[in-house]
Amino acid sequence: MQLHIIGLGVSETAHLDQSALAALQAADSVIGSERQIATVQHLLPSGQEQIFLPKLKQLQIQLSELADKDCSVAVLASGDPLLYGIGRWFSRTFNDNDLRFYPGISSVQAACHRLGRAFQDLKVLSLHGRPVVKIRTVLKRNQSLIILTDKHSTPQVLAQECVAAGFAESKLTVLEMLGYEQEKISVFTASELAEHRSDSELTFDPLHVTLIDPQGSGGVLPEFPGIADDKFVTDVGAGKGMITKREVRLSILSLLQPSSQDCIWDIGAGCGGVSVELSYWNPDTDVHAIEYHPTRLECLEANRQRFGVVSNLHIVEGRAPEVLVDLPTPNKVFIGGSGGELAQLLQQAWQKLPVGGVLVVSAVTETTRQQVFSFYQERLTAQDSDFESMQIAVSKGDLLAGQLMYRPTLPVVLSRYVKLTSGDNSLSNNGSLKATKDTSDD
Repeated sequence: MQLHIIGLGVSETAHLDQSALAALQAADSVIGSERQIATVQHLLPSGQEQIFLPKLKQLQIQLSELADKDCSVAVLASGDPLLYGIGRWFSRTFNDNDLRFYPGISSVQAACHRLGRAFQDLKVLSLHGRPVVKIRTVLKRNQSLIILTDKHSTPQVLAQECVAAGFAESKLTVLEMLGYEQEKISVFTASELAEHRSDSELTFDPLHVTLIDPQGSGGVLPEFPGIADDKFVTDVGAGKGMITKREVRLSILSLLQPSSQDCIWDIGAGCGGVSVELSYWNPDTDVHAIEYHPTRLECLEANRQRFGVVSNLHIVEGRAPEVLVDLPTPNKVFIGGSGGELAQLLQQAWQKLPVGGVLVVSAVTETTRQQVFSFYQERLTAQDSDFESMQIAVSKGDLLAGQLMYRPTLPVVLSRYVKLTSGDNSLSNNGSLKATKDTSDD
């Protein structure tokens, strides 16, 4: 079977190049939505089988049944199939040797040309089939956004998000039915459009994109790592409950060095300070936040929604180590809370990590410090890790009787281990444990 994924561009009547046209007309069958097939109807040969696009799961079943047959199938895709289109699904689902892609002009590109805006100056966000709150991860000063939407992310809803984020003066440009005779471009401010959420007279065609130019003071959503403690919902008032405080949190982020496609466990996530920051700044990182305390779980979910990290922050309810067995294998682990099981958690996390994996652990009490030190001695003996440690003691300014004073917080010991071997205690030529001074007794 040969699959031809053909981009139709943005037009009421498709205009295909020679290669795409040849693939379309030579196909045994063509699959697309009713609207898509209508755009190529004038190009289809007589008698060619036409199939209206089913749900993706059903489509996969149907196409899999043809896998061993000598046939050709043309699949129609709106815009450009590999720019936030169906092409990505095909790449992940079928063998590359069975696929051929044909580009088209996307609605995003068409919108840029209608408005004279350079594509590279805009950030593209697809909310098609995704929670609207995801916009909170990218809504920032001086960063124009072009949004691919669905029935849940209407311009009115996007305007409300702008207002809630402190960008009430933002300009929203709605481009409807691009490439069709009914094409329409409208411009609103966020504040005026947000007032019309329940206005049944103000509607937009489902075929539209929205450009947002943020204007206003902002300041509600973070724009750089180091989210202020009082921005978090916690179990003891804003910023004062069970979260890792900002100064320590920033050091943890630095030690973990999260990157694209990482799978990170945050064991003892509390109200989610570390988990949220990991997820917010790294949209392609999967973070699994493990917590068992009911009130903290509620706060964790509230912060997940508040910061829009609903796609890549996964809340795991339960106690470690029991709930860890069903989680995806991590390549990085942070242990911030242990419920008295730190020694076992250190061993289990270390066994789970692959070579190159990172383990970061925090310790405040003397008991946990001693357990971390014992683990350090084991790693030193095994010579299977790269190690560094630091003690962080922060004093924050406060007023007492009108005078500035500094209140000390409890010092926190952070230790980082990078796994060098798979467990056979053998060392590569350059694989040795750094002779870094342990600071847990400083």
